[in-house]
Amino acid sequence: MSLPPPELHPGEAAALAARTAARAADEGVAQIAYAFVDSPVGRLVAVATPHGVARIAYELENGGLDSILDDVALKLSPAIVEAPARLERVRRELDEYFDGRRRDFDVPLDWALTASGFRRRVLQECAQIPFGATSTYKAMAVAAGSPRAFRAAGGALGSNPIPIVVPCHRVLASDGRLGGYTGGLERKRLLLSIEGGMLPV
Repeated sequence: MSLPPPELHPGEAAALAARTAARAADEGVAQIAYAFVDSPVGRLVAVATPHGVARIAYELENGGLDSILDDVALKLSPAIVEAPARLERVRRELDEYFDGRRRDFDVPLDWALTASGFRRRVLQECAQIPFGATSTYKAMAVAAGSPRAFRAAGGALGSNPIPIVVPCHRVLASDGRLGGYTGGLERKRLLLSIEGGMLPV
């Protein structure tokens, strides 16, 4: 007859959970890692697979951490662990961007949370818009190979799973208006102002 495991005090349980999570991350057991990133546009949740960053979410606007991780678990894998060390590179690059010391992101990306076909092509074209420049939804549709699908291009940009790094904030309406943004128009204005771009009226 085996003995039941000893009860752990809350502090001991938390420490054990942290050690288990760290070991899983180190050994590659957990396929998905996440970490929090503080920024001038609010706290972000960054998620990475072994292939690269797959998700950057505005925590509050996306229903909180549980909602974000539930979506990732459903679409990618439930093997998720908090592992800041695996997200250190993107955290550092985001810090440099917000401090005005970085114009281009070099962190590897994983497009697994982006639908294939036209929507993915739109986001991949968006990723090529240079720092300080802007484009339009129509231009994104043209670049992705469907010139008349500017509304669909807007939908693809609106569901961008990797905002900031894939700079959908640089895409404006053809008449110069801001258009939409998943993080809200105030964040879009702030990101454009950080880059020194001409802000629409």
